[in-house]
Amino acid sequence: MSLDVYLELDTKQKVDNGSGIFIRENGQSKEITREEWDERFPTREPIIIDSEIENHEVYSGNITHNLANMADEAGIYKELWRPDEIGIEKAEQLIKPLIDGLAYLQSEPEYFKQFNPANGWGNYEGLASFVAQYIAACQKFPEAKVRVWR
Repeated sequence: MSLDVYLELDTKQKVDNGSGIFIRENGQSKEITREEWDERFPTREPIIIDSEIENHEVYSGNITHNLANMADEAGIYKELWRPDEIGIEKAEQLIKPLIDGLAYLQSEPEYFKQFNPANGWGNYEGLASFVAQYIAACQKFPEAKVRVWR
């Protein structure tokens, strides 16, 4: 099970999705370069998602539900998992609380690592990376609508 977050604009945008090669790592979907793929999987061909599309969606991210407790401890669970319940509709509304939550995560890494899931699916580094990427997307598209699937 995972959380999917999306930022969407009212008008279609041409979005470059980079390499189009995605893997699951540390409880989240992560894009890697072709060079990274070839180094990790030298005998396999990747499935590549078309890297330039026209879409209302300008950002999507994915993280395991196993990190919900850690996000809650950092004070950003509702912003990530349940923005609709706290009146968040636009990306600009997420910027400050996510920056504050990431700063807290980064100020106490050993404290937060105690919330790493026992099953090994997801970890502190994965959540910090996910939040940092989400902040960057919110800053790039502050007027985008926030949508989550949980």
